[in-house]
Amino acid sequence: MPPALADLTASARVVALPMHTRFRGVDTREALLFEGPEGWAEFSPFVEYDDDEAATWLAAAIDFAWRPQPAPLRDRIPVNATIPAIDAARVPEVLERFAGCRTAKVKVAEPGRTLADDVARVRAVREAMGPEGRIRIDANGAWNVDEAEHAVHALAEFDLEYVEQPCATVAELAELRTRVKYMGIPVAADESVRKSSDPLAVARAKAADLLVIKAQPLGGITHALQIVTAAGLPVVVSSALDTAVGLSQGAALAAALPTLDHDCGLGTASLFVDDVADRRPVDGAIPAERVIPDPAALTRLAASAERREWWLDRLRRCHEVLDRRD
Repeated sequence: MPPALADLTASARVVALPMHTRFRGVDTREALLFEGPEGWAEFSPFVEYDDDEAATWLAAAIDFAWRPQPAPLRDRIPVNATIPAIDAARVPEVLERFAGCRTAKVKVAEPGRTLADDVARVRAVREAMGPEGRIRIDANGAWNVDEAEHAVHALAEFDLEYVEQPCATVAELAELRTRVKYMGIPVAADESVRKSSDPLAVARAKAADLLVIKAQPLGGITHALQIVTAAGLPVVVSSALDTAVGLSQGAALAAALPTLDHDCGLGTASLFVDDVADRRPVDGAIPAERVIPDPAALTRLAASAERREWWLDRLRRCHEVLDRRD
C-alpha cells in the first residue's frame, strides 16, 4: 500500500526550474518533491500526461522515498551532453555547460525544423567534439520509416553511436532496423519502452539494439531493473528532464546495473539556469549518491501558489489511482 496522502503532502515542495533553452516545448520545468524515510524523491510527469500514466511516476517517487534501493555497484555515472534543437551556431555555447562529457545526444526532427537544420546541428557537434567524441541522435518517434531512413543516411557521415526512437511504433522500429543494419548504426528504443503497456515488446520484436530506460516512467528502480533483465539488451539510463532529486534516482538506477557500457543521459541539470541542488556534470560524470535539496533553493525556486495547488491536486488524484491499483 502507498503511504497516506498526508505523509506525502507534509513535506511536499513544488518548484519551477527555468531553462537556458526551450527543450521539447518546455521553458520552465515544474516538479513536486517530497521526503520519506529513505530521503527525497521527485514526482514530475509532464503536464500533458493523464492521471493513469502519471500515477506510475508517483509509484516510482514513493518507492525511492520509502523503500531501500538496490546496492550500488559504482559511485560515478558517466553522462552525455544534451543538445536541444537549436541553431548550429549555438552548439559550442551549450556544450560548454557539460564539463568533460565525451558523448553528446542531439535532438532532431523537432517541429518547425528541417532535416538540413538537423544536419547542420550534428555537424557543429562533431566539429566541436572532434573525431573521438560520440554522437547519438534522438528523434522522439517523429519520423515515419522512409523519413527515418533518409535522415540516417544524411547523418551517417558524422559517425553516429546510435539513433534513438526514430519512429513511433515497434513495427516501424523493426523495419528501420532492418533497412539500416548494413550501415552499422544501432537503433535505440525509448518511448516504445517507457510509454508502452508492454515494455518488453520491442525486445521480443528485435526492433532495437539497445533500450533507453528512465526510473520515473517505469515505476521505480526495481521495476526498471526487472525490465532490463527480461529484455536482455544493453541499456542507457536517461532522465525525463528531472531536477537534481530525480537525477539522483536515475543515477541510483545506473549504479545498480550489472554492466554500464554507455554514457547515460543524466547530465541534464546543465540545461537549467537554477536547480534545487547542483548535479551538473564534472569531468563527464555525476555522483551516484542521493541528493538533499538546498532549503534556500527550494524557497528561491518555489512555484506560484496556483501551480502548487495544481500539483497537489494532481498528487491527490494519482494517489487515488495507486490506491485503486493496490
